[in-house]
Amino acid sequence: MNDIEKLVKKNTSKHKNGSFKKALRNAINGCLYAFFSQKNFIIHFIVSVVVLLLALWLKVSFERFLFLLLVILFCLTIEIANTVFEKTVDLITDEWNPKAKLAKDLAAGMMLMASIGSLIIGFLILLPPLLAKFL
Repeated sequence: MNDIEKLVKKNTSKHKNGSFKKALRNAINGCLYAFFSQKNFIIHFIVSVVVLLLALWLKVSFERFLFLLLVILFCLTIEIANTVFEKTVDLITDEWNPKAKLAKDLAAGMMLMASIGSLIIGFLILLPPLLAKFL
């Protein structure tokens, strides 16, 4: 066992959740942190609720609604992952560093790509019934 494996093994026991209940509580705390402290997560969440309400009002098919829900959950998950990357970089260095900036930019780019994809999918699903409703 090398030094890194020893260090991981040594520190794992005090960082383990210990039980499913504690792991679930920690996961919920992470989601609440994202919801109450991350402006972009809040914006994505509010837009997501509006999109789902619009889908219900337009009476999109069950399958299309599930697909919208899946895309929304994917984007919210990516937003949390983006926050994880940013917090991890902040934990590693307080000073400006071009590599730290690149890591944060890449994480933000990941969220941008997911947002663009979800926007396209949302339009493809919602635009036809929306046009049919008003035309």
